[in-house]
Amino acid sequence: MIIYAGRLIRSGYSGFAFWPFIFLRNSSNATPIILNHERIHLRQQLELLVIPFYLFYFTEYLIRRIQYPTWRKAYENISFEREAFSKEGDSSYLRNRKFWAWTSFLACKT
Repeated sequence: MIIYAGRLIRSGYSGFAFWPFIFLRNSSNATPIILNHERIHLRQQLELLVIPFYLFYFTEYLIRRIQYPTWRKAYENISFEREAFSKEGDSSYLRNRKFWAWTSFLACKT
């Protein structure tokens, strides 16, 4: 389910996924690529049962923040984000995606 909630979404972001919802800034952000990106996150959340997903996400962000000089680089290198960004343009990805596919994105980006 998509919810348009511009006030909840920080400037510079189009939206976020929080099982089972996709929150978007506005309807112009409901592009196929953004929706696929957020649906990948919904699948990740489902695999880890939501709360563990967020614990892992936050822990990995802290580790990446030590590794990378800016919060943006740290965010871009979280395994969940790396999977979503790299596969967001593939509309068939979720049909063929392997269980826990995000783990293949854990290695540090160079």
